[in-house]
Amino acid sequence: MRQFTAVVNPTAGGSTSAAALLEVARLLREAGAELETEYSRSLAHARELARQAGDRGRVVLAVGGDGMAGGIGGALSGTGAVLGLVPAGRGNDFARMLGLPRDPAALADLLLHGEPRLVDTVEVTSAVHDRAVVLGSVYAGVDALANRHANHARLLRGTASYYAGALRAITTWRRTRYRVTVDGQEHAFGGYTVVAANSGYYGSNRRIAPGARVDDGLLDVVMIREAPRRLFFALMNELESGTHVHRPQVRVVRGREVRIEADRAVPYGADGEVEAVLPVTARVLPGALRVLH
Repeated sequence: MRQFTAVVNPTAGGSTSAAALLEVARLLREAGAELETEYSRSLAHARELARQAGDRGRVVLAVGGDGMAGGIGGALSGTGAVLGLVPAGRGNDFARMLGLPRDPAALADLLLHGEPRLVDTVEVTSAVHDRAVVLGSVYAGVDALANRHANHARLLRGTASYYAGALRAITTWRRTRYRVTVDGQEHAFGGYTVVAANSGYYGSNRRIAPGARVDDGLLDVVMIREAPRRLFFALMNELESGTHVHRPQVRVVRGREVRIEADRAVPYGADGEVEAVLPVTARVLPGALRVLH
């Protein structure tokens, strides 16, 4: 029987992480599994707790949102430890990409009996962050600014906070020239955003890279060029279905290593947590993480 260590972000999703774990934990224990719970003080502390549990051969449960999943998944990347996800955040986009159930009974059954699957992770390096490893995506431009606004929203939650943040970001956006180098090939353009995606979803169920896979050893690099603001709002609505990739203003290329630069101090983010300014390099780490699926 598996032994679990749940690392909980007590503030994710409006303090719902502990509540989300409660029913799953009961079902795991009733099935005979051993479960210990650790509460993190910060993402850095969560990573430390995860590494310690993984070193003891325990299955590490990341309880929280995409930041928690990415932080703990990054900490376990390359170690051989097994990750399980208990979605309890605002977006839960990586869990959605894996098709994980939200029903506690179905999720507990998966954690007990599911087989580990090898998935890719993403190494992120910049002048500010020497090295971080995340699961979902690295994004620079309007979306990073929108995510920053959403993270600081007090009245809105979930998808509503992302839309409000995007509205604020777009209306204040200034012209930007990007230089994006994918496996040595340079793409220069004026535009709104660049996303190096391992997972197809980001920003709470928006399909930024509908063709992305978490186990193909490649990043889908989505580049959104300049367009009238009214067209950009229409494009933003199309993110729900992924049809935005058919617009001429959107280009998608694939590669293993992506360098994103700009002609001004453009913000970037990664899995909702890492926040800094360009330039940044994202490199895929193929099959680096074992996750229950």
